[in-house]
Amino acid sequence: MLGQQFYHETIRKVVVAFGTMFNSIQLVRKDNSGNIIQTMKVPLAYGPRDKYLVRLNEDADLTKSVAITLPRIGFEINNLSYDPTRKLNRVQKFKKVKVGKSEQLDTQYMPVPYNLEFSLYIMAKQSDDALQIVEQILPYFQPDYTITINDMADMGIKKDVPIILNGISYEDDYQNDFQTRRAIIYTLAFTTKFYLYGPVTSHSVIKTVQADQYTNLPDKSPKREQRYTVTPKPDTADADDNFGFNETISFYQDAKEYDLETGTDK
Repeated sequence: MLGQQFYHETIRKVVVAFGTMFNSIQLVRKDNSGNIIQTMKVPLAYGPRDKYLVRLNEDADLTKSVAITLPRIGFEINNLSYDPTRKLNRVQKFKKVKVGKSEQLDTQYMPVPYNLEFSLYIMAKQSDDALQIVEQILPYFQPDYTITINDMADMGIKKDVPIILNGISYEDDYQNDFQTRRAIIYTLAFTTKFYLYGPVTSHSVIKTVQADQYTNLPDKSPKREQRYTVTPKPDTADADDNFGFNETISFYQDAKEYDLETGTDK
């Protein structure tokens, strides 16, 4: 079982899809008269919240250009866990004719359900900036939002992935001294429900089934009485075609045996 190399990039696809959802959030700032004075795209990056806070606090001179800019959005993976409530029949398989080879069939067992948990951090200096970002996210989650990812391109499988908003927490990191940069942080906890897939196995398509039937089996040399043969109808049918079957029954009294190596009766 273990030792067969395969990598479908499923977890990577889920992480990329999750981040892409929050990659185009815009922030607008206005003056007291309601005129727009600044429009900016909120930067998004993958990484733990503490990394940004350390970078923020290490810059004592608030005018340095290397200081981290706020507002910004960050996210990270918190947990990966099996979900037994979505378990599928483990013996069933997906089947698909191999691309470019109509006489080969790719098969794959049913996927395994997993939950991937994320934390999304919204960091800002001004309360209005943070609230503006939060209000652009929350209306889409009631409490879930579903996206579609191309799980298994080789097998032609696409899956809907629900992203569930579990909760929101608020934190104001300002400590009333002039050397500390203020950081208002909203943390949104999400759970994504997806599936992990095993390896793909290729098989040749069976075009003919043949069974010889015998009588007098206690005899040392039983004689065949009849042969039952099944072939697809039409003979040119591929594995993914809608085809029927030709059934043929032949009777014998020659006491010959079918040779598997030569494919002839001897």
